[in-house]
Amino acid sequence: MSIGRDTWMSDTRVLGNRQSGGDPSRPPVSTAEHIALAEARSAHNYAPLPVVIAEGEGAWVTDVEGRRHLDMLAGYSAMNFGHRNPDLLAAAHHQLDRVTLTSRAFYNDQFAPFVTALADLVGKERVLPMNTGAEAVETAIKVARRWAYDVKGVPDGQATIIVAGGNFHGRTTTIISFSSDPDAYGGFGPYTPGFRSVPYGDADAVAEAVDGTTAAVLVEPVQGEAGVIVPPADYLPRLRELCDRENVLLIADEVQAGLGRTGTVLACEHSGVVPDAYLFGKALGGGVVPVSAMVADESVLGVIHPGQHGSTFGGNPLAGAMGRTVVRMLKEGPYLENARRLGEVLSTRLKEFTGNGVVTARSIGLWAGIDVDPALATGREMCERLLQRGVLVKDTHGSTIRFSPPLVISEEDLNWGLDQLGAVLAELRAERA
Repeated sequence: MSIGRDTWMSDTRVLGNRQSGGDPSRPPVSTAEHIALAEARSAHNYAPLPVVIAEGEGAWVTDVEGRRHLDMLAGYSAMNFGHRNPDLLAAAHHQLDRVTLTSRAFYNDQFAPFVTALADLVGKERVLPMNTGAEAVETAIKVARRWAYDVKGVPDGQATIIVAGGNFHGRTTTIISFSSDPDAYGGFGPYTPGFRSVPYGDADAVAEAVDGTTAAVLVEPVQGEAGVIVPPADYLPRLRELCDRENVLLIADEVQAGLGRTGTVLACEHSGVVPDAYLFGKALGGGVVPVSAMVADESVLGVIHPGQHGSTFGGNPLAGAMGRTVVRMLKEGPYLENARRLGEVLSTRLKEFTGNGVVTARSIGLWAGIDVDPALATGREMCERLLQRGVLVKDTHGSTIRFSPPLVISEEDLNWGLDQLGAVLAELRAERA
């Protein structure tokens, strides 16, 4: 649903019935009050933009002071289907009225339909459901190591996994051990051994790193946090050939890239590659609850037995209801077509800005990384300027910002959001002229 580009700031109602007046016993109402309380009471592990969102619908959100903003981040792809999607809300309400958690000590009536639907969607045999994307990656690390010992014959304790520089797979202590981002790993050692990092997009470097201890190659088909980095066309096919030849698992982290973001169900589809395992998260929960999963064939996931891996909330009934609804929506809804069609609009429009304040822009489907001229602004400064114009985006590193609007965004609203990008770039060029 489009709220209207020209009226994003016209509704000045306050979403609340009174100001707190500084009384800590009364709930905050204004933007300043919310931010002050959050800064005083929460750990500072994020540096949010100064906006406090209270409502959302489709591609638009409304803050606590009634200002509307076009959401061009979509929860880092977790909100692929938009805010308050009616199909997802209906599924959630129905399940909330029945049962939400049983633990995996018992079966629940949503579990089998969910794992069957997800496995069938991607052409694999088995699903191991968890909660967050990082948990899906941790699951894959454990499974790959166990597979290396039980199937490949790697000596116990010696399995290695090849990863790519610039990766983002989560922030657990094991995962940051193979991060190349100092903010992610600095000061959190000692680090988990067993990983070899090589440059992203360099299949030759992967080949050089493989030896008899290699259990898996873990890779993002498109690197999101790095700035929507699309690898060379032959990269994944060459990795597939290498893994087949060397008896190594190819594991695709599709947590951000998968489930429609690139215009296909799987980002791997763009290269025609079928990995040994897929990792999902974010959009799999429809933006309602955290749902993640590792999906692979029995030859891979069959190495895990009772007691060796699990989660109290993994595969819970509410998660199952949301996950199977997401699968149905991808198969039956307009989301993939929207991502492909509007992805072309996004790609075309971004060319207008290259050389006019943008150094380079990369896009695939409804996903783009935009490198702004650092002489004009940092990524954070760009996001703050866009916020003032009613567009919500997030920087990644340096002067790079990322666009990942919900797949329900209209062409009109997408163009309006990009118009605001153009206006900010023009302002910055004029200020520095």
